[in-house]
Amino acid sequence: MSANQVPGPGANVAAHRKELGLSQVALARRAGVSVSLLSKIEIGDRALTQGVGAAVARSMNLTLHELLGSAPEANLNELNYAIRRFDVPGEPPSAPERLSREVDELNALRWKTELAAIRLRLPSLLTRATNHAHLSGEPRDWTLVADIYGVIYWLAARHRWMHLAELATMKQKTAAERADPIAAIVAARDDAGTFLNSGDFSGGLAIIDRAIVQAESTLSGREKAFGLGVLHLRGLTLAGRLKDKQTTNRHIEAAWRAAEEIPEEVAKHGMQFGPEQTATHVISTASDMDQHRRALDTAEDLIQGGLTLPANRVAPLYMNLGRSQLALGDQDGTLESLEKAWAEAPEMAAVHPTSLELTRVLVSQHKRSNERLTRLAERAGITV
Repeated sequence: MSANQVPGPGANVAAHRKELGLSQVALARRAGVSVSLLSKIEIGDRALTQGVGAAVARSMNLTLHELLGSAPEANLNELNYAIRRFDVPGEPPSAPERLSREVDELNALRWKTELAAIRLRLPSLLTRATNHAHLSGEPRDWTLVADIYGVIYWLAARHRWMHLAELATMKQKTAAERADPIAAIVAARDDAGTFLNSGDFSGGLAIIDRAIVQAESTLSGREKAFGLGVLHLRGLTLAGRLKDKQTTNRHIEAAWRAAEEIPEEVAKHGMQFGPEQTATHVISTASDMDQHRRALDTAEDLIQGGLTLPANRVAPLYMNLGRSQLALGDQDGTLESLEKAWAEAPEMAAVHPTSLELTRVLVSQHKRSNERLTRLAERAGITV
């Protein structure tokens, strides 16, 4: 089966299982899940969670992203060329003073989840920023290069183009060695993200633990709170996927402590951190750990308080809200949450595995005609 011809995350389980000649009983035994759960995931009566997905993937010698499937790959030749020439600098840009503003504009597109526009801008901006950093040798200029690679990682991870994601984090770490200290912390956070995307949650936690020690010794003030905050958010997500309650709670408590030092949402290096961002991660992890009522209650408090987060955080919030609603049998609530996710970030919703999986299950469970669900399924490319 081609990586870019996928029927949907849960349905991929059946496709890969049949390719390997495994019965549901054999795969369930290998993965440590019940036959009943596996059967429901395959036919669309239950959503495939990331934690169960990772266990099933390992049992078939796949990574999680291989099981979930990737979005069709765009023409990335120009971007790959720019990445390949990391250590072969060319002509410096004619207006280097504009690079910082262009990176800010790129991140603004990231926050609005305009994936196609980001992809178009990346090759030229990466080339010019890298050439200038080689010429100047200044840490702030290499920090810009590292930040651009952070955007490349984010774009690749959204589509589950994991070869590109891993290549981006490798270059990001190399640029960070020449950059300001915060760049190395952000690079570690993204590196741990590749472990998260592949289903190696314990490996990702090891990266986070090392980066926390580094942040404690290299950063100070609000920058330290920001760096530690984004690391602990990644840590609580990884631990939640492992259903490691003790480690999850440790990262949650540490993230809230960091958020106390940054009472308003801060956006820099392509990321946001603050109380709202922390709450969205707590909601997602509560869903991962089957604490669905807690997830819904936390989401209700957050939304009623008024959201200031951008689309790239609000859309996943509604997707995770939909996960818990579906787990509790609230199909109408799930549909409404998915509609809100699409309204906030249509390009992200079109490729996000949670959006696609929830839609697949709603279509499977719904026994009567529903125009809203039909429209949503058509946008997701799912046959009703």
